[in-house]
Amino acid sequence: MSGHSKWSQIKRQKGVTDAKRGQLFTKLGREITVLARQGGPNLETNFQLRLAVQRAHDSNMPSENIERAINRGGGGGEASNLIEMTFEGYGPNRVAVLVKALTDNRNRTIQDVRRFFMRHGGSLGENGCVAWLFENKGVLTVESDASEAEEIALLAIDAGAEDVKTEEDYLEIYTQAQDLERIRKVIDGTKHVTSAELSLVPKTPVLLGGKEASQTLSFLDQLEELDDVQRVFSNIDFSEATLEGLRSRA
Repeated sequence: MSGHSKWSQIKRQKGVTDAKRGQLFTKLGREITVLARQGGPNLETNFQLRLAVQRAHDSNMPSENIERAINRGGGGGEASNLIEMTFEGYGPNRVAVLVKALTDNRNRTIQDVRRFFMRHGGSLGENGCVAWLFENKGVLTVESDASEAEEIALLAIDAGAEDVKTEEDYLEIYTQAQDLERIRKVIDGTKHVTSAELSLVPKTPVLLGGKEASQTLSFLDQLEELDDVQRVFSNIDFSEATLEGLRSRA
């Protein structure tokens, strides 16, 4: 698991402010709207939409907000103006970064993302310059104490999971993308899954510590807060000692 994923999990456990929760709901709603436009509003036949709706539920997004987002996608309107964009480049300390965005103004988003990278000592590159460093995987997060971890890990592996990483109070389970839903249902039968999503997992993480880790994570946090940015993936990683220091500041 990359350090960026660890950091996101720590922040999730600590909770978010109302302002950031509102921003998260806006981004989740935008994603749901676009997926409903692309593949139709039927959750039974639209796999990507089904995952996005589940992720919204995992984030405690109100059901009425989810329904409105689906209806917007089925009815055109706002959804027809949204464009999907992907940016690739390097952030501080040469960490590879891949950004997914949804926007109604392509030029504005290009300028905002490029300006942000330059301001923080990073640089954008051509399409494909860092994408090859990542793999598309299903990732499930399960809250668990030490007494349950081994049992859940064995259950996941028996169900077909590729790998399981055990952290202090949760497990991260990696699957093939097509197996994500099936394995979630297996785990959910015995233990609550706090999140399940398709993610870009780095093949070779870059280990950072101390000031470099803090600087890079601050860059990633601020990048995620840009209005048009939906998701950010990176190959940053850090040691347990660095993780403990970051945990105390979250």
